[in-house]
Amino acid sequence: MTVIDEVLIANEIYSRTHELRKLTPRPERKLAVLTCMDTRLSIRTLGLKTGDAHIIRNAGGIVTDDALRSLVVSHYLLGTEEIMVINHTDCGLMHTTELDLRTRIQNRTGTAAVSPAFFYAFQNIDENVRHQLQKLHTHPWIPKTVSVRGSVYDVSNGQLREIKIS
Repeated sequence: MTVIDEVLIANEIYSRTHELRKLTPRPERKLAVLTCMDTRLSIRTLGLKTGDAHIIRNAGGIVTDDALRSLVVSHYLLGTEEIMVINHTDCGLMHTTELDLRTRIQNRTGTAAVSPAFFYAFQNIDENVRHQLQKLHTHPWIPKTVSVRGSVYDVSNGQLREIKIS
């Protein structure tokens, strides 16, 4: 049995008492969080419960075109008023470079690909958070009335450390 098979079985059991049916797509706390896909960061880590916030995840917590699309939809269609960008210590993208990762993948697959164009590897986590915040602060579709803030989650102690734009 695969993990996906196990998930499907677990979902069948869950669906019998599905308690989330009363939630709406609008986040209760009017918050959107852009964060990494890392398993060590969850809504529990942030003191949130299911339905409190939109959680948008990708490798590195990067403001990509697709993440930006989700944040714009979150604000204009679903009422979020605050955006939080969270990166974390010990991120896999901090332990590689664009070239090394692309080369590793091409060597394993035997082929080059045009997409994704970038993996957004980085070395300095604070600088990376500032860069993501800057992308949001300067985008014409993110209103100045939307609070945009960023943090680094320390996976060793569970604490968030806010990052300010210089």
